Amino acid sequence: MSRPDRGPGGFAMYGPELTFLGVPRADLGDPASLEGADVVVLGAPFDGGTSHRPGARFGPSAIRGTDYLAHDGSRPSLALGVDPLRELRVVDAGDVLMLPGEIQAALDRLEEAVHAVADAGAVPVVLGGDHTIALPDVTGVARRHGMGRVSVVHFDAHADTSDTQFGSLLGHGTPMRRLIESGAARGDRFLQLGLRGYWPPPDVLAWMAEQGMRSFEMTEIVRRGLDACLSEAFAIATDDCDGVFLSVDIDVVDPGMAPGTGTPEPGGLTARELLDAVRRCAVELPVVGMDLVELSPDYDGPGQVTAFLANRVVLEVLSGIARRRRAAQAPG
Repeated sequence: MSRPDRGPGGFAMYGPELTFLGVPRADLGDPASLEGADVVVLGAPFDGGTSHRPGARFGPSAIRGTDYLAHDGSRPSLALGVDPLRELRVVDAGDVLMLPGEIQAALDRLEEAVHAVADAGAVPVVLGGDHTIALPDVTGVARRHGMGRVSVVHFDAHADTSDTQFGSLLGHGTPMRRLIESGAARGDRFLQLGLRGYWPPPDVLAWMAEQGMRSFEMTEIVRRGLDACLSEAFAIATDDCDGVFLSVDIDVVDPGMAPGTGTPEPGGLTARELLDAVRRCAVELPVVGMDLVELSPDYDGPGQVTAFLANRVVLEVLSGIARRRRAAQAPG
């Protein structure tokens, strides 16, 4: 079993020492282990920004551990006709050290880890963790590709644009505002899909409008269709940008299909819709980073349906990246 004081290369903070889909291990302290990597998986076992039910610190372990296929270095995608584990070099650098009670220090370590991966020329894929981690994740990537040069496509039931959360500037309800205020991301290149429910209040919505944010609420997605909304979002995201960061909160899915999350909100996307959407994102957009957040395994029930879904969301993105790169390398 792992110890709770281990960080990158350590290997896991919580749970058995597994890599995602059995990919090779890497160590951020050993740059040679990242050489030639196309994708580097990082764990962000952090729930210090949670406002309701905790437990997302165990998300990375659950995502890595939820897979029923042999770890044979192969995952052929039926939908895309690619095998991302063979067409991409994917490695797992383990969990970043993110101790409970050390919010700023934990987020700083994660930002440095994400930046190190991006600076090595790889796509960081961060397994969360609550959505507070989007702040260091997007910032770390933006430091490599240019502040304000990375668009954000954000799947979530909640906008996460509050000014403060219980008096704190940091929390899973505030990261998108912090990103825009810091200049790491542009408000007019920030696309949100799946919002619903009874938050945010009018003053926060007014701030979002002032920044030029575009939010596709579930009411609009139902009325227009998800594909039409994605097409509009993609046109905005790829205008005057050098890459796209994909941030997926698992609570964008209806809790009937994804109960294992801390702030469930009825009326969301289906599991199938989310898988189709993120696959399309990775095929059609220049994805330079990704995080998958808010999986809280204690609420998942005996079937682990949310953990299975989270695992496959990440795998769909890897498959999409592989398909996009294959197309880019094709003659003519």
